[in-house]
Amino acid sequence: MSEFKEHDVVANGIRQHVIEAGSGPVVLFCHGFPDLGYTWRHQIRALADAGYRAIAPDMRGYGRTEAPSAIDSYTILHLVGDMVGLLNAMEIEKAVIVGHDWGAPVAWTAAQMRPDIFTGVMGLCVPFAPRGPVSSLEAMRRAGRHQFYQLYFQQPGVAEADFHKDIDATIRRMMWTLSAGPAERWSGMIGAEGALDALAEPTEQMGWLSAEEFAVYSTAFNSSGLSGGLNWYRNIDRNWELTAPMQNAVIRQPAWFIAGERDPIYPLLKPMVEALPKTVPGHLGTTIIPNAGHWVQQEASSQVNEVLIDFLKRAR
Repeated sequence: MSEFKEHDVVANGIRQHVIEAGSGPVVLFCHGFPDLGYTWRHQIRALADAGYRAIAPDMRGYGRTEAPSAIDSYTILHLVGDMVGLLNAMEIEKAVIVGHDWGAPVAWTAAQMRPDIFTGVMGLCVPFAPRGPVSSLEAMRRAGRHQFYQLYFQQPGVAEADFHKDIDATIRRMMWTLSAGPAERWSGMIGAEGALDALAEPTEQMGWLSAEEFAVYSTAFNSSGLSGGLNWYRNIDRNWELTAPMQNAVIRQPAWFIAGERDPIYPLLKPMVEALPKTVPGHLGTTIIPNAGHWVQQEASSQVNEVLIDFLKRAR
């Protein structure tokens, strides 16, 4: 990490920890669950070399960024506000925004709400989802999928009691289970024994994540725990209510989508991926990377970097 600049920025009422490198047009990266700004290390290096300024904060509730205690301090409006506030505090007028996993809805929503700031958007693994007649959680409840992981995460303290028993095992199993490694894809369902037991121990070395890199995650999450990240899920119903004014708001800026073909959530979201040319007027293309899973920016960093830099050239 020595080649990156690390510093704290007070923005939107919280202290945000940022890693960055390079100079030139700004690209702002938003990570997901359970992750850190560090997940973008390969992209930060590549973009800095290509003439861009890459900025990756630990998002609200993660790593060395503050974690407010109130659950309702983690709505999509807070998360987008953090990114707008961060750029404002850093005196940056415009940026392309890139998000992975939970960071993707932050990126898509930021592009919807502030096209004056975010001149392009790229989502990894989670496509743009138009606001539906009910929240996605309510749709799961009505479908009877009560063991779906997002519903399991709703009750404060339940998932924490499971995951915090062994933080290293939790992170290791999540990394493996959602990667391209397992022969059988995870269903997203939680079994009777809890969330940790629904995740598999690695059966082989994860070549894309060294022991030194894993140690960064271990240190961060053993310090912070997972409550901050879980609180993002506990606002899904609230987010649906808050985004009513954005019904039918469209993204006209240049947009791109990337996913790993072996990402366990890709089959669940494939209809929304295929609908992107209709739901996102600015959609320029989709890249599905073979032999990559959910952590596509790490598992297939070279391919992601190539697509990202090509997209940035188009988005100018």
